[in-house]
Amino acid sequence: MSGDIPVKAGIIGAGSWGTALANMLANMHKSSETRICLWDIDEQLLKNLSSDRENRKYLPGHKLHEEVHIAWSLEECLQDAAFVVTAVPTQSFRSAVKEALAFIPEKAIIVNTAKGIEIGSLKTMSMIMAEIAPEYRFVVLSGPSHAEEVAEGVSTTVTAASGDLEAAEAVQDLFMNKTFRVYTQSDIIGVELGGALKNVIALGAGISDGMGCGDNTKAALMTRGITEMARLGECMGAKQETFFGLSGIGDLIVTCTSLHSRNRRCGMMIGKGIDPREAMEQIGMVVEGVPTAEATRELGKSFKIELPITEAICRIVGGGVSPEAALAELMTRSKKHEQEVLLTYGRD
Repeated sequence: MSGDIPVKAGIIGAGSWGTALANMLANMHKSSETRICLWDIDEQLLKNLSSDRENRKYLPGHKLHEEVHIAWSLEECLQDAAFVVTAVPTQSFRSAVKEALAFIPEKAIIVNTAKGIEIGSLKTMSMIMAEIAPEYRFVVLSGPSHAEEVAEGVSTTVTAASGDLEAAEAVQDLFMNKTFRVYTQSDIIGVELGGALKNVIALGAGISDGMGCGDNTKAALMTRGITEMARLGECMGAKQETFFGLSGIGDLIVTCTSLHSRNRRCGMMIGKGIDPREAMEQIGMVVEGVPTAEATRELGKSFKIELPITEAICRIVGGGVSPEAALAELMTRSKKHEQEVLLTYGRD
């Protein structure tokens, strides 16, 4: 999308990701008619953003672009918006969209960036949208993308997934620039599950690092983790190859290896012996892998499939087993074929 074509976008959620995307869009689209609005339910955060022009709470060190407009209401944020970007925690997605529906223009494309599964319903965000607002075009933006690095202009590649290819391509045009490359694809469930489940495995990778287990252990955890992700994904109608793309193994790598990752940092503290609840409090932001682990375990039970890493992480976070005991249990499970997921689920 050319920088001189007017863009009107409303961003719901002024966390690190919402702020980074708002800045990026304001930098990209220079038309005098462009309007990039940012809103959050936290009024104090909005006041601080307005006065400081910096998100010191979630994205310190990056000045808010002068053309990013701080909206004081959802109605103001979404007025005439062609794109509505939801950058809220997974467990808040349903309520945020429901509140916004009265103000979202009929032809707007909704772009979701949350990565998780809703507790209780066990639904992804596209499933929630199909339930509460099926009339809107919906796109998921996902992939290996830390907000901190996007804000710094580090080269990043993501995917825009939707059953509506035209909508996915519109989102591709909206965000794609010389440092932010966007691919499109149609497997929206696979992309959502990849983005959600990698947070669970990243918790485990952090626990492994905190225990001092070394590279061998983490490599095994990540590799067997992608197998669990694909196993559940196939049961839910996703394409297996999606899990070996940007939103699967790509996001898994970055989340399991980077200190930008809240899930890995939380896991590291747990692995060092810190109580899981205290570790989450110390992170200071939502650790998506914790509720997603529980939702994933319930999905595994509903499909009657084994998700041993997820089960172990749930037990550790819930305080039912120590990291050391959980690792010992994983290492002494019954013998398996490495490509069991292909042999069992890849046939008609």
